[in-house]
Amino acid sequence: MSTPASPDGPAAPTPPQLAAAANTFAMLASPARLHLVTLMSGGRFDVGTLAEKVGLSLPTTSQHLSKLRLAGIVSARRAGRHSYYTVEDPHVLSLVEQIFEHIAPDGSLAPDPPAKDPHA
Repeated sequence: MSTPASPDGPAAPTPPQLAAAANTFAMLASPARLHLVTLMSGGRFDVGTLAEKVGLSLPTTSQHLSKLRLAGIVSARRAGRHSYYTVEDPHVLSLVEQIFEHIAPDGSLAPDPPAKDPHA
């Protein structure tokens, strides 16, 4: 829970909130893990499919998925001989969607959307 809002702005985050947010951003700071999370926003996938789509080896993909699992960002469900991975936290998906709305396909910052007319 954050501290109460002040007249100067929004509520200040608590130290545990800051630590958790920093850990989440650290997990997403890897282009490979960010790519994996983006792919899993479309459903659940096994390691082989994810490795192929991201262009990484199976062991490297498994290591990234393990880190994301330990961070609570993704979960795995076993079905027969395969484990299927999916994003566990919809808030993380929202963050990822927002960052890609802010970054153009060439990697530059996308222009700001036009301001909404408050009188419209």
